[in-house]
Amino acid sequence: MTDNAVKKKILATILSLKKEGYDLVISHGGGPFIKEMLDRVNLPSRFIDGQRYTSPEAFKYIEMVLKGQVNSDLVSSINSMGFSAVGISGRDGKTVMAHKREHHQESDGSLKEVDLGLVGTVSKVNPSLLIQLLKNGFTPVVACIGADEGGKGYNINGDTFAGYLAGALQAEQFIILTDVDGLLKDKNDPTSIIRKITFAGLQTLKADETIQGGMIPKVEACESAINNGALRAKIINGTKPEHVAAVNSESVGTLIIK
Repeated sequence: MTDNAVKKKILATILSLKKEGYDLVISHGGGPFIKEMLDRVNLPSRFIDGQRYTSPEAFKYIEMVLKGQVNSDLVSSINSMGFSAVGISGRDGKTVMAHKREHHQESDGSLKEVDLGLVGTVSKVNPSLLIQLLKNGFTPVVACIGADEGGKGYNINGDTFAGYLAGALQAEQFIILTDVDGLLKDKNDPTSIIRKITFAGLQTLKADETIQGGMIPKVEACESAINNGALRAKIINGTKPEHVAAVNSESVGTLIIK
C-alpha cells in the first residue's frame, strides 16, 4: 500500500472480481503509515512479540491514520475507478466488538502477563451492516479498529480482524495479501512454496518453527476464518496484480483447508 502505482493496479484487479459476480469486502491495516505518524509526533513504536504496544495517546493517532488516511484513500481510489465504496471501521454499527488482549511471556520457566495497552481481541462480529452494504451494491472497506460494550476502542491485528470478518460473512474465500508468494517450507527459498495445506499440516509447520514471525497471525487468521464459517482461505502475493487476477488458480498462492 506504500506504492501508489502498485496499490491502484491491485485495487483494479480486486475490483474486476465484482464483474465476475463476487461480492467483495476489503479489510486493511496500515503499519507503515502508523509508524510514520507516531514518528512525527515523537511517540515510540514498541513491539512485544510482534504486537504493537498501544498507549491511549498512540491509539488516537492509530485510529486517525487507519480511518482518516488509509481507509479514506482506499475508498477514494475505488470510487475513482467507477465503483462505490463505503469506508467504516469495526466500531461502526457495532460490527466488531472487542476486549483487551491478554498476552503472556515465558520468564524463568513461568508465564507472566504483559500489558499491550489498547490492543484488542475480537469478541464477536455482527455482519449486518456489511451485508446491507453488499446488498445495495457497495464495496465495504473496513479498518481494523473495534470497541467494547463501553465504547472503548482497541487496535486489532489486521490479519486477525479480517479473518473474523470472513468467518462471520461465511465467505467463499478469505484472501490474505502479503509480500511473498505464499507459505514457504524454507523462508529463504521462494521456490519452496506450499500450494495446499490442511490445518494438521499447519500445526506441524508451527511446531518445527517453519511458520514464524509475521506469518503466524496470517495463518491463524486463516484458521479462524474457516473455523467461523469461511469455506477456504488463501495467502497470495499482493504486490503482484497477476497473482490477484489468478486467485482461483491452483498455481497461485497457498490454499488452506480444514
